[in-house]
Amino acid sequence: MKILITGGLGFIGSNFIRYIIKKYPKIQIVNLDKQTYASCQANLKDIGQDRRYHYIKGDICNRKTVEIAMRGCSVVINFAAETHVDRSIQDAGAFLKTNVFGVYVLLEVARLYKVSRFIQISTDEVYGSRLKGSFKEDDGLAPNSPYSSSKAAADLLVRSYVKTYKMPLVITRTSNNFGPYQFPEKVIPLFITHLLEGKKVPLYGDGKNVRDWIYVLDNCRGIDLVSNKGKIGQIYNIASGFEMSNIELTEYILKILGKSKTQIKYVKDRPGHDRRYSLDTTKIRALGFKPAFDFLKYITLTAHWYQQNQKWWKRLKKRY
Repeated sequence: MKILITGGLGFIGSNFIRYIIKKYPKIQIVNLDKQTYASCQANLKDIGQDRRYHYIKGDICNRKTVEIAMRGCSVVINFAAETHVDRSIQDAGAFLKTNVFGVYVLLEVARLYKVSRFIQISTDEVYGSRLKGSFKEDDGLAPNSPYSSSKAAADLLVRSYVKTYKMPLVITRTSNNFGPYQFPEKVIPLFITHLLEGKKVPLYGDGKNVRDWIYVLDNCRGIDLVSNKGKIGQIYNIASGFEMSNIELTEYILKILGKSKTQIKYVKDRPGHDRRYSLDTTKIRALGFKPAFDFLKYITLTAHWYQQNQKWWKRLKKRY
């Protein structure tokens, strides 16, 4: 079987490719990635020579490129996206192009080739914010940033292709991922690398915004499960259930690296900053999913990974 992975040089995509290559010896993977500022070929340096892996540089918005990449693939998993909220606030154009039009192109080519399964990777941010309880998959969407709005639009487009064209589409919505190879503009690698450089960490507002954190390989396990057992036309939330406020997260990272709270710099809150995300994972747990990676253990291992791979992230930090 051949799978098309889009955005496979990014954080989650590269971890997923590595996970699939190791788990399934007979699967072939085509990786279509535009190589934006957040992409890094070094993310897959360890499997780059594997005969089952083929890389194509290209944009999911380019139909001819997508047709070449998708030819012969029975499964498509779309990780390709512009994802940084702050960047979307500054300029939403690239987010609308990649996250909406790019998904449209992928869907059209997948329809042409009659793929057997298409997995759209989405985010918990499409639901908006809630102070109590957890979002279920059939709850309404109320995105509060240009980024999350673009992902919500893509989700609705995918839904329409299921209803209109009877396509075999499934959506996953995941909570905040962390782990190795995450681009250092995201909060955990940003804070870790800032502290390793002797800089203060910029904490938005009062630091009491709450997020559910999932180790990236748990998300990969969930996506793999949904790809094999998920029902067509369904949405599956993927989360660990481990919630932590941003100030608690910051203080824990400081503790891991032996730094004091004087390294915290409170900054003006981000516009439209969601207070809390929380996902109900009953549906995916019914498929057999259970988180396997403990947050406190793997956030420590993640910090150590960034300590040991400073050449990797210092090069990337020069891009922004």
